[in-house]
Amino acid sequence: MPRMSLPIADANPATPPTSSPNGLPAGPPGPPGAAGPPGASEAGSAGIGGADVSGAGVPPAASTPNRKVKYLRTVDQVPNIPEDQREKLRKVSEKYVFRANDYYISLIDWNDPNDPIKQLIIPREDELNDWGRLDASNEESVTVAKGVQHKYPHTVLLLCNEVCGAYCRYCFRKRLFMDENDEVTNDVSEGIKYIASNPNVTNVLLTGGDPLLMSTRRIVEILKALREIPHLQIIRIGSKMPAFDPWRLTRDEELQQAFRTYSTPRKRIYLMAHFDHPRELTDAAVEGIDCFIKSGVICINQCPLIRGINDNWKTLSDMYRTLSWIGCPPYYLFQCRPTAGNEPYSVPIVEGWEIFREALRWGSGLARRARYVMSHETGKIEILAVDEKHIYLRYHRAKDANLRGRFMIYKRNDAAHWLDDLEPVNDAAASKHRPRVDEAILADGPE
Repeated sequence: MPRMSLPIADANPATPPTSSPNGLPAGPPGPPGAAGPPGASEAGSAGIGGADVSGAGVPPAASTPNRKVKYLRTVDQVPNIPEDQREKLRKVSEKYVFRANDYYISLIDWNDPNDPIKQLIIPREDELNDWGRLDASNEESVTVAKGVQHKYPHTVLLLCNEVCGAYCRYCFRKRLFMDENDEVTNDVSEGIKYIASNPNVTNVLLTGGDPLLMSTRRIVEILKALREIPHLQIIRIGSKMPAFDPWRLTRDEELQQAFRTYSTPRKRIYLMAHFDHPRELTDAAVEGIDCFIKSGVICINQCPLIRGINDNWKTLSDMYRTLSWIGCPPYYLFQCRPTAGNEPYSVPIVEGWEIFREALRWGSGLARRARYVMSHETGKIEILAVDEKHIYLRYHRAKDANLRGRFMIYKRNDAAHWLDDLEPVNDAAASKHRPRVDEAILADGPE
C-alpha cells in the first residue's frame, strides 16, 4: 500500500493521479448518472411483484408514485442464487436474518459476481467467521430505558422499530433482529417522558430498525408527542427506506402532510438518509428525496465505508456529488464497526482514509462536507489524517466531557480496523491539545 503524506492535495489537480490496486485514483471521475446503470429509468422485465429479478439489474420506472414493494424473507425467494449456494446461505441467514424486496433485488447485476448491491443484501458464508461482537460500541452502557439511548448531552436515540425495509449484511445493530433480543420497544412513551424531563435534550434520533417502516399512524403519533416538548428542537429520522423503498413517502400523502406540519421553520425534521452506492440513486430514489424536501424535511446522507460496496474513491466521489445535486449532501462516512459477522465488510482505517481523502478531492464544497469517523464506545472519533508514521484523530463527540475536542496521535498501523487496534504515541493517547472546559457546563457541554 502506498504511503500517503499528510498534506491534502489541491482539489483540482492539474495532472490526474495514477491508479493503484486498492481503487485509488486513475483520473478524474466522469459525471455520475443519478439514475444508476444504463436503462435505470426503464421498467425491468416481469418478475416478483412485477420487478425484474432475473439479473438485468434494471430498476423499475420512477413514475409509479403509488407502487408498493413486495418483501422477500428467505434466500429461496431469490431465483438468481445458484442452487449449490442456497444451503450454505440458508445457514448464514439462520444466524443473521435475510430480508429484501423485489425492487432492491432488481438493482443487482447478476452477471457481475462482485456487484455492490449484491454484496450489500445477499448473505455471505464468511459472515460466520469468528470476528467482532454483536454490540461493538457497547450501546448497552448508554441505554437509560428500554429503547432509549443517551450518550451525548443534547441527543437521545429512540429505538422505535425492530424491522428494516431490508437488512444490510454489515448492520451494526443486527442483534436487534435476533429472536432473543428485546432492546426495542413499540411503546416509546417512556422515551418521550425521558426527553421531556431532560431540558438539555434538543435532538432526538428515531432509529431502530427503520422508523419509516412503521405505520403512518404511529409515526404521526410520535412526531406529535415530540413536538409537544418545548425544548426539543430537531427530530432526526434515520432511514434507508429512500434506498430500499423510494415510494414510501411519495405514495403517502398523510405522512407528507405530517412532515409539513411538524417540520417548522424553527424546529426542523431531518432525514438521515442512508445511500451506500450511486447505483441506489435511481430515478425513483431521487423523486423520493425530492418528496421529502417538498414536505419540509432537511435531507442529509450518512453511510459506512464497506468492502466490496463503496471502498473505492470514485464510487464515493460519484455518490457524494450526486447527493449534493439532489439536495441530500454527505454528512458522515463511518468506519465499519467490528460487529460480529462484519469481517468481510471491514476496511482498515489507513486504507479507508486514503480512499476517503481522494474522494474529497473532487466536486464542489457541498459534495465534500463528509467527516470520516468511528462511532466508538467512548465517542465519535474523527479520522483527520495519516502520514508515514502516525494516524491523527480527534473526538468530534465524546461521552466523557473531558474528551470533547481532544486531538490524539497514534502509531500508524495499516492492519488496524478500530481504535482499540491502535497504539498511542507516548502518554497513553494524551492529547496535544486539551480543550478548556468550563466546570459550570461540564455536565451539559457545547452542542
